[in-house]
Amino acid sequence: MALRIRSSRAALLTLACLGQFMVLLDSTIVGAALPDMQLRLHTQLNGLQWIVDAYVLLVAMLLLSGGVFADRFGRKRVFLAGVVVFTVASGMCAAAPSIGWLIVGRVAQGIGAAALSPASLALLAAAYPVPQERVKAIGLWAGFSGIGLAAGPLAGGILVDAFGWPAIFLVNAPIGAVLLLAGLRVLGESRNPDAPAIDIPGTVLSVLGVGALAYGLIEGGSLGWTSPVILGSFAAAVVILAVFVAVEGRSSTPMLPLRLFRQRLFTVSNTAMVVVGFALMGSSFFFSQFFVYVQGSSVLLAGLETLPASLAMVIVSPYAGRLAAKYGFRIVVTTGLALAGLGLLALGSVHADTGYGNVWWRLAIVGIGFALTMSPLTGAAIQAVSPQEGGLASGISSTTRQIGAVLGVAVLGAIVRTREADGASFEAGLNSAFVAAGAVTMAGAVFTGLWLVKSEPASRSSTPPQRDGSRSRTSL
Repeated sequence: MALRIRSSRAALLTLACLGQFMVLLDSTIVGAALPDMQLRLHTQLNGLQWIVDAYVLLVAMLLLSGGVFADRFGRKRVFLAGVVVFTVASGMCAAAPSIGWLIVGRVAQGIGAAALSPASLALLAAAYPVPQERVKAIGLWAGFSGIGLAAGPLAGGILVDAFGWPAIFLVNAPIGAVLLLAGLRVLGESRNPDAPAIDIPGTVLSVLGVGALAYGLIEGGSLGWTSPVILGSFAAAVVILAVFVAVEGRSSTPMLPLRLFRQRLFTVSNTAMVVVGFALMGSSFFFSQFFVYVQGSSVLLAGLETLPASLAMVIVSPYAGRLAAKYGFRIVVTTGLALAGLGLLALGSVHADTGYGNVWWRLAIVGIGFALTMSPLTGAAIQAVSPQEGGLASGISSTTRQIGAVLGVAVLGAIVRTREADGASFEAGLNSAFVAAGAVTMAGAVFTGLWLVKSEPASRSSTPPQRDGSRSRTSL
């Protein structure tokens, strides 16, 4: 009997890891294909931004709701539904005849990922009730799935070089098929009978508000920053997000409990996570484009050349939490942000004739810096709340990182387009974008260094009061 339980858990763990691997692979594999997409789909920089942001926006805004859906309607059911949506959407992306259809497919992929990822973690949490076993299982889940981040640029370069950009989406078909067929046979259903109601108004308002802001930032360069459409989108974003805050403040089961932000450590850690998402995703959006358009590399070679950043993150990330436990959140996070900021500022000085030997270490420093920040920041957010709200805090931390990613791609892309509109070269625009990302990251280092020093000791020495109405969330 015990052997059967261990075998079932091993199969569940394998499927959960494979599902998260597919989601994270897709988040980095697209970057390698952007130059080919631009060429074959005849789109401009804003079109490439939408290819990335359409996916990230839906993941960011639906991630918390995905965890509630899994608890309420069944973790196996939501996990497999996410697999089906993600796989079908990948096929839509591969077959897209135009940039518009590709963006629609990316939106559908985001919906599938927002269901698949939290449900996979919820399945693990339910299958491993013993805390020590659960920590090991989640560690394997995070470690194995993290390989997807490192594999993305290389796999993307190989597939695009051999078959063109649609191949990066078709690779999800066999993975999705395995997950669906094996999941139907292996996974057992579980749910939380006390799961809260789904916050539909909050979810809809968050998608519309951040979407309107992203639209203004992405399209402002082509339509004009003072055009009625762009000014209207910014005004709509302000109004909708203000309504969102009001609705969340009055809701009995909000998707984003605003009371948590009264904890300084929680607020600081999530603010820093926005900076991480902004600078990391915003800068990595341009890595392959730099090597292809500025240095003249092939798509395959560009995929290889971007590896130092993702490999550094995979190698260093497992040690970040241990370093934070030993030296404290403030030291590790501030050091990580400072390193990442310095690496990005250094990337701001690379040019067409800069040898790769003088480029790779800059990418590696960026990867090491961000690897040192993400796990400790999530840990700080969890430590700032009651134990019952740890899952919710983790989910909010992931959500704030994704929101930062949406804004990073939009804002840094706007900087590049504005520089080009002023007569500067694409290379000069990229330099400005990397410098801007570095400046934001360095500002984040100063911010966390000043504020975590005040809030961290209290979070260590005292346990936050228990709160009613807590909810379990999972993270991407």
